[in-house]
Amino acid sequence: MSQSVVDNAKADVPPQRTAPPGGGIKGHPWLTLLTVAVGVMMVALDGTIVAIANPVIQEKLHAAPSEIQWVTSGYLLALAVFLITAGKIGDRFGHKTAFLVGAVGFAATSAAIGFAGDIRTVIAFRVLQGLFGALLQPAALGLLRGAFPAERLNMAIGIWGGVIGASTAAGPIVGGLLVEHVSWESVFFINVPVGLIALVLGLLVLKDVRAENAAKSFDLLGIALLSVAMFALVFGIIKAPEWGWGDPSTLLFLGGAVVLMVLFALWQGKAREPLIPLGLFRSLPLSAGTLLMVLMAFAFFGAIFFVTFYLQNVHGMSPVSAGVHLLPMTGMMIVGSPVAGIAIGKLGPRIPIVAGMLITTAAMFGMSTLDTGSGTGVMSLWFVLMGLGISPVMVGATEVIVGNAPLELSGVAGGLQQSAMQVGGSLGTAVLGALMAAKVSDVLPGNWAEAGLPPVEGPQAEGLRQAAQLGIAPPAPPGTPQQVVDAMAGAVHDSFVSGMSLAFAVASVVAFGAALLGLLTRRGTTDAGPAVHI
Repeated sequence: MSQSVVDNAKADVPPQRTAPPGGGIKGHPWLTLLTVAVGVMMVALDGTIVAIANPVIQEKLHAAPSEIQWVTSGYLLALAVFLITAGKIGDRFGHKTAFLVGAVGFAATSAAIGFAGDIRTVIAFRVLQGLFGALLQPAALGLLRGAFPAERLNMAIGIWGGVIGASTAAGPIVGGLLVEHVSWESVFFINVPVGLIALVLGLLVLKDVRAENAAKSFDLLGIALLSVAMFALVFGIIKAPEWGWGDPSTLLFLGGAVVLMVLFALWQGKAREPLIPLGLFRSLPLSAGTLLMVLMAFAFFGAIFFVTFYLQNVHGMSPVSAGVHLLPMTGMMIVGSPVAGIAIGKLGPRIPIVAGMLITTAAMFGMSTLDTGSGTGVMSLWFVLMGLGISPVMVGATEVIVGNAPLELSGVAGGLQQSAMQVGGSLGTAVLGALMAAKVSDVLPGNWAEAGLPPVEGPQAEGLRQAAQLGIAPPAPPGTPQQVVDAMAGAVHDSFVSGMSLAFAVASVVAFGAALLGLLTRRGTTDAGPAVHI
């Protein structure tokens, strides 16, 4: 790798091809977009649809709370650990191959989960599902970059982001309908026909995309160091709320992640074919875009995690109703992502990213003012602003990271973008969750006493505290007067909202910091696309 891999990228590859002449479907840009969107839709849909099914899975398979947590955590952990390596695999063997293997594997593991008869088998196949999902996402970005000319890439990424938003929005609704009217297994079986469609379209439409000068060998030591470091980091973040941030086990995992990351960086400077050449980060916009993605995911996914509990447990909505109430936010993401792509194509990413994060900051601050009696109108206002603000950041940061990377590392850049989002989201959920839990524990005794309720002590007090952190009112003994039942629910809900307000306030500060970081971004410097091989 040359000293300035970014600046020399144009000289290393042939010029970008344009849309194929005539009506041929092989390599057609818009059909390529349709194909990768179908594949990535499975991954996005899976992120929210399974959350709705988890309570039923726990009941039907008699799973412990710690086990049901790993239905989600195991999937996210595998996804985060493997994303950058998966991008490298696409760069080496072709993004078409990586995409097809990912689509087939994701559908097959989904079917296996549906046929599983115990929780441990479910968790094992969820980990495998995460590995195949990691293959899909960087490959999708690499295929888009190879199919679209530079001036249309932002629009393509915008539509791709809209599909992800639509799938995320549909998850709670589709999941609620399937769980209520079919079975929890159907939540996973739905991926099988989607995966088959992605496979057929991929075979008919996709052209292979890889750079002429992509590395021909794998940095096995680099892969091992990065994978173990990512595992230690994400696992430590996931377990920190349970263990405590100052617990020796938490410090061991997080400290170990730091040490391994340093060793990985030192090795990358010596390796002949490094997994992530350090010269990649000489691009200030790429580095800023990566950190921006971490902060955006920290604020957005960390804070929005509490909204579903707020809607279902404080306002008493069903899963389907909660999904419908979130449509103003996800609907704006569906509409806003393609529009953001057009705006970024004309203005560059800096202005839309900064404006988007400022709007997100306002939405986060507004959501910190919600209380137990907030109506649909005021909630919808903040949800609309949230979706409107996040859209240009999702599209712009992706363009900044992938567009400023050398073309032979487009898959690695796609994996870097997705890894930043996974780490940021996991860190945000853990940190904001810890802050919220501390706030709820602090105000709950006062709210409980203020409601005129007798003090709760011992194991019951701990159970009450944990339930309040989710907004769940404790069950009242038979014969309890309704006035007392309402007072118990009111004390718990007020405590939950206090914690949620703190989480959103902190998220708004992080979002504002991301807006300032957005000033360092700029349009990708590698305008030519990678060589395309059939």
